[in-house]
Amino acid sequence: MTRSDVGAVPAAGGGPFPPVGRLVPPASRREDLVTLLLATCLIGGALADGWAHTNVIETIEGFFTPWHGLLYAGFTGTAAWTFWLAYRRRAHAPRWWRDGWPAGYRVGALGVVVFAAAALADLTWHETLGVEVGLDASFSPSHLLLDGGALLLVTSPLRSWWHTGEGGLRTVTGIGAATLGAMTPTILLSHSSALLGTAPTHPVGPPAEQQAALLGVDAYLVTTVLLVVPFLLLHRRRAAPGAGTAVVAGVALFTLGMYEFPASQTVAAVGAVGGAAVADGVLHRLDAVRGRAAALRLPLAGATFTGLVWSGHLVGLALADGVRWTPEVATGTVTLSAIVGAVLGGLAARPAAPAPDPGPRPAVPGPAGAADDRGDRYPTADRRAAR
Repeated sequence: MTRSDVGAVPAAGGGPFPPVGRLVPPASRREDLVTLLLATCLIGGALADGWAHTNVIETIEGFFTPWHGLLYAGFTGTAAWTFWLAYRRRAHAPRWWRDGWPAGYRVGALGVVVFAAAALADLTWHETLGVEVGLDASFSPSHLLLDGGALLLVTSPLRSWWHTGEGGLRTVTGIGAATLGAMTPTILLSHSSALLGTAPTHPVGPPAEQQAALLGVDAYLVTTVLLVVPFLLLHRRRAAPGAGTAVVAGVALFTLGMYEFPASQTVAAVGAVGGAAVADGVLHRLDAVRGRAAALRLPLAGATFTGLVWSGHLVGLALADGVRWTPEVATGTVTLSAIVGAVLGGLAARPAAPAPDPGPRPAVPGPAGAADDRGDRYPTADRRAAR
C-alpha cells in the first residue's frame, strides 16, 4: 500500500500535509475496505461459535475450541489492522496511540480494549463455571461485553463514511459495516427473534392460553428495533440504495445460519428481505420526489420499512406453513411494529434549526417628552430639581 492510500489532506499553507499532530488523514477507501473484510471474518467466527453453542454443545468443553479459534482470529486481525492504521499516521501524530486514529476508528480502538478484557473474562468464566447453554449464553456478562466491543470495532468503516460524506465504494463499506453492526447483537437475541419464531403459524387460542402469541408479538417488536435502528442511521445520511435490504439479509443470514436454516423460517426470511427491497425502492423514490429535507422523512421511512418487512415475513410464513393468527393480531402486529419504526424515526431525526435572531428592533420615535419614565422629558436642571 502506497503513502497516497492514507488519504492525504492538503494543508492550509499549500503543502501536501498539515503540520504534524494538527490533522490526521482519514482512512482511505482501500483501508476501509480491508477493515470491512477483516470485520466480516470476526462476525463469521461469531456465527461459527453461535452455531456450535446451538448444535454441538455436547462436544464443547472449555474455552479452547475451533469455533473460538475462528472468532479470536477474526478479532486479532481486525484489532491489529485498526492499530496499524493509527501507527502509520505517526508522522502526523507522534503520540499515535492517542492522536493518530483516523476519523471513526478511535471508537473502534476502544472496542478492541473492551473485547480483549471481555475475552479474558470469558476464558476465566469457561474454565471455572463451564460452557453456557441457552439463555445462560445470551446473558453471560462476558458475552455481553464481547458483543459490545465487537459492535464498536466492526462499525469503524461506517463512522469513516459519515466523516468523509463520499459515495461510491465508501457507501458500500458504510452499508457493509452497518450490516455487520446489526448482525453483532443477533447472536445474543436469538431467544427474542421474530426471524426464528413461528408463533403466527399457531392459533392465538383462548384468553387463558395466549402467552405464546404474546411472546410472538414481543419478538416482532424486539426485532423491529434491531433492524430499524441501523437502517435509520444509514437513511438519515442519505437514501443509499439497498441499505435496508442489506441489513435484513445480513441479520437473517446470521440468525438462521446458527440454526441450520429451518425451512419455514427461511421462506419467511426471504419474504422479509423482499419487503425490505420494496421499501428501499419506495423510499428512494420518495426522496427523489419530496427531497431529503422533507417533513417527517425519517418517521415515514421507519414506518414504511417496518411495515413492508413484516408484511413480507408474514406472507412467507403463510406460503410455507400457513398463518393461523387472527386477522386482528396479524395486522395489528404489523401496525404496532410500524408505529415503533415511526417513533424511532422521530427520535433519529435531526432537531429543527433555531430561527435566526432578527437582532435588536429599530427604535421607534415617540411623542416629545415621553422617552423615559425616569425624567428624560425634563431638561437636566429640572431633572435634578425633581430628585
